[in-house]
Amino acid sequence: MTTHTEAEIASQPDCWRRAVSETPADALPRRGERVAVIGCGTSWFVAQAYAVLRERAGHGATDAFAASEFPSGRPYDRVLALTRSGTTTEVLEALEALRKAGTRTTAITASPGTPVMTAADEIVMLDFADERSVVQTRFATTQLALLRAHLGEDLTGAVADAERAVSAPLPARTLAAEQFTFLGRGWSYGLALEAGLKMREACRAWTESYPAMEYRHGPISIAGPNRITWMLGESPRGLREEVEATGGSFLESSLDPMAELITVQRVAVARAHAQGLNPDEPLHLTRSVILPS
Repeated sequence: MTTHTEAEIASQPDCWRRAVSETPADALPRRGERVAVIGCGTSWFVAQAYAVLRERAGHGATDAFAASEFPSGRPYDRVLALTRSGTTTEVLEALEALRKAGTRTTAITASPGTPVMTAADEIVMLDFADERSVVQTRFATTQLALLRAHLGEDLTGAVADAERAVSAPLPARTLAAEQFTFLGRGWSYGLALEAGLKMREACRAWTESYPAMEYRHGPISIAGPNRITWMLGESPRGLREEVEATGGSFLESSLDPMAELITVQRVAVARAHAQGLNPDEPLHLTRSVILPS
């Protein structure tokens, strides 16, 4: 029986196409604005990826923060909040404080009729990418597809890569490996963080995530037989050889890093099934963290 998570993972190419075709003209950060992006968990990692992409595209200074760590008093033209549920306590508290300070805010959400609808000045609704699973997959990548398109990227190749990723055979060594280290460079470092989180949430795997060039500065000591170093994006010269010299496996592909994340999601689900875990309902997690007032 297909789980909600599996169906949602498979739907990502269609979600990305729709997000690109419906990119709003005015609600998202304007070129030249000084912007902060906030979120919790997966949304924080998407925020990190977008911040790098926005600056790289020349749209203006962009910072990313966990919502609970947003630095009050720092001036921004706009704060972009990412929240699938629209109910996350830390995001709502940050938006309330920003309204009192007079800072313009936009929220991307999948959930109409939730508190974020009135907490933010502008709303981008991606309810078609909402999920029944607790684990975020398609909402995370769909909002990043939307943001990439808004920056002027042509996502035709990324969508084609996603089509391949949802159906390609999974690397056999990923299904029984003892440990995973995910690496990224630039914007794909945020995706490496998200890849590690997906594996921890869905199948309780031992995972770590690092900027690729930092991996040599200590973390490579964990590499070895039955352990995988998984690169999202193009790897630094010589790193594969260094990992393989430890007896570890090094994985990378030519896929867009966002599409490669789909492969990681599928591995997490496959490993969850092998362990008798339900990837729709990870242990100790709920759809939204709502703290007592």
